[in-house]
Amino acid sequence: MNQLKWHKTGTKGIRYRQHPTRKHGKKFDVYYAIRYQENGIRIEEGLGWASETGITLDKAVAELSKLREAAMKGEGPVRLAEKREIEDSRKAADDAEAERLAKDAVTFDAFFTKTYLPLAKSSKKESSTNREEGLYSVWIKPVIGHLPLKDVAPFTLEKLKQNMAGKKQAPRSIEYALAVIRQVFNTAKRSGAYLGESPTVNVKRPKVDNGRMRFLTRSEADALLATLKNKSADEHDMTLLSLHTGLRFGEIASLTWQDVDLSKGTLTVRDAKAGSRYAFLTPQAADMLRSRDQGKPSDHVFQNREGGKMSKVSHTFFRAVADLKFNKGIDDPRLRICFHSCRHSYASWMIEQGADLYTVQKLLGHKTNVMTQRYAHLSENRLRAATTALGAALAGGDAGQQAGQIVVNFQK
Repeated sequence: MNQLKWHKTGTKGIRYRQHPTRKHGKKFDVYYAIRYQENGIRIEEGLGWASETGITLDKAVAELSKLREAAMKGEGPVRLAEKREIEDSRKAADDAEAERLAKDAVTFDAFFTKTYLPLAKSSKKESSTNREEGLYSVWIKPVIGHLPLKDVAPFTLEKLKQNMAGKKQAPRSIEYALAVIRQVFNTAKRSGAYLGESPTVNVKRPKVDNGRMRFLTRSEADALLATLKNKSADEHDMTLLSLHTGLRFGEIASLTWQDVDLSKGTLTVRDAKAGSRYAFLTPQAADMLRSRDQGKPSDHVFQNREGGKMSKVSHTFFRAVADLKFNKGIDDPRLRICFHSCRHSYASWMIEQGADLYTVQKLLGHKTNVMTQRYAHLSENRLRAATTALGAALAGGDAGQQAGQIVVNFQK
């Protein structure tokens, strides 16, 4: 193609080549080029094929005139290559600005529903994403869903906090809502959809103190188990297992028979909050599991009416608590007995029996010792009692002889 003959156009500084076969419209396609002087140096630059660039002779003349005028005045690009570079830079800047404006226009709702939630569902438990969706639809979306990400400000989130507090939502729920918003912004930042700092950084989180402060005494535990035994074998057995191993309800509901090793006296707790771990069975818990009809390895130890996994604590448990009047006159949720109180009771009893906080942390499956510290006062009480007993013994009393360990033996 480079061997095609150049033809004059009748205009000085402009010539063309003609394609031997390809046509542009009714005429053969042509390639225009311009020639001019720059600082005494002859320059020739191609303008391209008419079929590809839309160039015509008139446009070629106009282009040559602009370059000559720029060279004379010393203003603007004096070469096509320079002009193209400037045009490419301008286009790149325009594209970048358009991309920025598009990002700035993305609303919190659009990013949450189209990007964040699908990612969350692929990596989190269903219960967690269901909780997040509920908080979003009821509380978060009405306040900030319509706002572009860049317009969500700390004062807007303060309004969200006020709305939730005004509707008597617990501080933990408000904290959870702020955590969801923070995760959305972190995801947006990682994906490049948002630049800058999350607005939650400058929002004070509510003080949360929802730790269970009450645990069952041994006699209360016996009474609860006896009441449940008359109401539901499953609820009795699940409660006993929590009291004797400290397992959460969800961990008990997830147990399958392949997780039970009665020969070693262990349970494999899979995919718990802080990762998988082993739980150790007391003789009473092991006897209870032996007494149950064992299914296939993949069958759940405790099943719902359809033979599947239990999803929530049965009302039978709460009716038993009500019958025993454990929560009568108590409004503070931290002091009310619920199924989780069994886990709390297990940990408290372990401390009373002499276990250290680190041991309890590992048995409960706490990732750090922050949660386990709530039992520190029980450990202090035990140390204080031991010191008192020692003092009495040194004084010649018999208190030291009375400070033996108590063996816990719950009803089956």
